[in-house]
Amino acid sequence: MTVLEEYQSARGMLAGLAYRLLGSMHDTEDVLQEAYVRWSAADRTEVAEPRRYLTRVVTRLAIDVLRTRKARRESYVGEWLPEPVPATVLDLDDVSMALLHLMERLTPPQRAVYVLRTAFTLPYDEIAEILDRTPEDCRQLHRRALRSVDAEPRFQPSPAEQRRLLLDFVAAARDGDLPRLESMLKATATSYTDGGGLRRTARKPVTGRDRVATFFAHIYAHPEFTATPIDLVTGPALHVVVRGRPHILTVDRDADGITALRILANPEKLSAIER
Repeated sequence: MTVLEEYQSARGMLAGLAYRLLGSMHDTEDVLQEAYVRWSAADRTEVAEPRRYLTRVVTRLAIDVLRTRKARRESYVGEWLPEPVPATVLDLDDVSMALLHLMERLTPPQRAVYVLRTAFTLPYDEIAEILDRTPEDCRQLHRRALRSVDAEPRFQPSPAEQRRLLLDFVAAARDGDLPRLESMLKATATSYTDGGGLRRTARKPVTGRDRVATFFAHIYAHPEFTATPIDLVTGPALHVVVRGRPHILTVDRDADGITALRILANPEKLSAIER
């Protein structure tokens, strides 16, 4: 195969790896472009396994991006949420918005080990080679990562149930039906909003059943309102437009009700949706 053909044969896997590591399609595309440049310039006689080589390059580039992004994140206005990506763009079925959000707690090496071990089931010796660490160090990083993301919801409703919940919740909010909204929410429910300082949004999480219910009843009361179901790589969501301004709404739930809602309103993160 040619240089391009070998890269293209691995591109889907590499895109899934980069998005899991970064939670951003914009950053994923940048990493993939740089990985191709490096692959094109590589001495092919020294590359025994192209996919393994490209996995190492993409992982290391993503770690560099995460480290650089950490400094920018300190000045980010409000909550930082992963970028929503349509299901047609990436072929992923094992990643949720909740998990991507939780992985923001991890250090770049922890996140890399977690993704390579959990999503790609690579052995620790291979992960160690990719990260230039020892296998035991990688085991420790994986254990720490597991403790940090242990809050990921274990209850997984079907896509149809998730869509119905989203639509029922929005309908109750549009009606201003606080008792109905509160009946859907757990007492500790939390709403996260990402406007990036470019939209007027709640800059801090809204926590508590009554506060979350009141918050959504207020912001969804405007007559200029539409809500359209869409499928993201992370699962069902709603594309909501209020007064001409779009956002993406996702929910997490367990067997007892909604545990978290996420509003992604930063226009810079909606490019993949608004195309």
